[in-house]
Amino acid sequence: MADLENFEKLVSSLTLDERQSLLEKLKGQSTISDEPLYFPDFGATVSRSVDEEYVKLPWFLRFWYALLGFFKSRVPVEIYMDKQVSTLGKKVDDKSPGVFDSERGLLLYGFYIRLLKLKEASRYFYSALDTSVNRDRSAFFAFLASLEMPEVHKFLHDETNPAAIHKKNPGVSAADLRQIALGVVDTAFGMITDKHRADMYYNVRSLFCLKQLSSFLFDRVIMAFSARSQENSVTCSAMAVRELLVTLNDYLFSLKTVPPMTLFESLFVFVMQDRAGQAGFNLNQEISTHLAKTENAINVIRDFNKHIPLTWIIRCSARDMTISPREVSGGEDWLMIFRDYWKKRVEALCTEFLDRQRQGEMIGASRQFLNGKNPKTLENVQSESNPEGMPVNAAFTLSFLLSFYSEIFIREMNSVLRPLLNDGEYQRKEHAVEFAVSYNELLNLEKQIKKFDMDISPEEDYGRRYAQARQDMSSISTKRRKIQLILDEVSEEADAIITQTVQASRSIMNILIAMPKQQAGTGTSGKKAADSSIDEIISRFHKFLNLIDDIATMKY
Repeated sequence: MADLENFEKLVSSLTLDERQSLLEKLKGQSTISDEPLYFPDFGATVSRSVDEEYVKLPWFLRFWYALLGFFKSRVPVEIYMDKQVSTLGKKVDDKSPGVFDSERGLLLYGFYIRLLKLKEASRYFYSALDTSVNRDRSAFFAFLASLEMPEVHKFLHDETNPAAIHKKNPGVSAADLRQIALGVVDTAFGMITDKHRADMYYNVRSLFCLKQLSSFLFDRVIMAFSARSQENSVTCSAMAVRELLVTLNDYLFSLKTVPPMTLFESLFVFVMQDRAGQAGFNLNQEISTHLAKTENAINVIRDFNKHIPLTWIIRCSARDMTISPREVSGGEDWLMIFRDYWKKRVEALCTEFLDRQRQGEMIGASRQFLNGKNPKTLENVQSESNPEGMPVNAAFTLSFLLSFYSEIFIREMNSVLRPLLNDGEYQRKEHAVEFAVSYNELLNLEKQIKKFDMDISPEEDYGRRYAQARQDMSSISTKRRKIQLILDEVSEEADAIITQTVQASRSIMNILIAMPKQQAGTGTSGKKAADSSIDEIISRFHKFLNLIDDIATMKY
């Protein structure tokens, strides 16, 4: 569950109090103006159609337009439309000279330059969103909610803790543990007030609008401009890109106000999380940098709307005074996503808790099987003592096998198994060959595991490739794919060693079971002792294989 892992990473590095402190610091450092981003004076209000306007004109104006229509052989309302377009075009030119030529319907150099700046500003948000919402939307919402609803978050975080539930309810079953934790989620969601809902919707709505704006196809509009012979003279037919302008206008209109600081904090934290552990990382400096970029981007958006009356331009070019921007939909599903996140989180936490309990049992059983010895740790596998090592799903199994080799196979089994290579009486001839092959496979087990451990070291192929993939500067999805491909190869190698060991052990055990009794010794007592030794080896193999099966089910 990638979003759970990322969220837990943030929780472990930034407590709720630290998040609130960071929010206050951001508010204190921010110079972002609360001035609206969009200005309704530029035609955001819905206008009546030309026909509706025309019939409401005084009779003498309608008579005048009728007279003009008679001499020009045109419909009076069309002449009135020309007047409306001409008047609005002059308003555009008075407000923003050098932006739009209403007579020719051309977007001018002034529009082009401000569009380039808007594209650049929007791209900052695109990058920020790509490393946050686009990667783990539900985890992002959960972090955002921890800022807007801290008391709800604390209740969820504390009361869904399986260890705490287990402590309050000793002996609780796995099913009941999950049921109690899921019940906490339902209780917590009942604590969400109307204000919480409104604040979260405002955040998510702003986020969605930023995402829409940053994803806008700026290049299609920019490429539609053609250069003229004069310097700084590029133009574009407004009609040629009208649909794109309408879409852009809708996005800008929908982002009417500055998003809340809680949203920006969440963005900053998610953007910085991958670099937080790197050498030289300075939280205050990083925050200042991102805050400055955000302030600049917000100012550019506001500046574009101040100087580019986009609705007026669209109306002029389309000769339609009824065109007005529309609110884009989005963000309404935040509560469902938030609830789904916590449901999945509870399931994952309960599974992890129960797995740890089972793993503890497995460690205890392994230690008992190994005569009280702890399984040997592989040097280059990721562990608490070596966090930079390679994560291998079967690491514990390999450690157990390494200890099995030295503590059990060599010390206890080998003295009984080795003589059977030449002196054993087998039920079938092919058993002798199978026994020899399997015995040699177990004899080489330690070499195989140590070679595997060396192969994943930083100096060898797997280790070098893993380090390179982790430092890859490509997209997060590409980086993850490269890392996973290497880990899949490593897992295949580990699984091959485990499978071979299990098959060899099972083969020897079955051959020993099939052997006629009284295999060794000259006297009856000697034969019975040999039979007893073989029975003990069979029992050891049986316990060993059962233990391996149990460990394998834990993917441990």
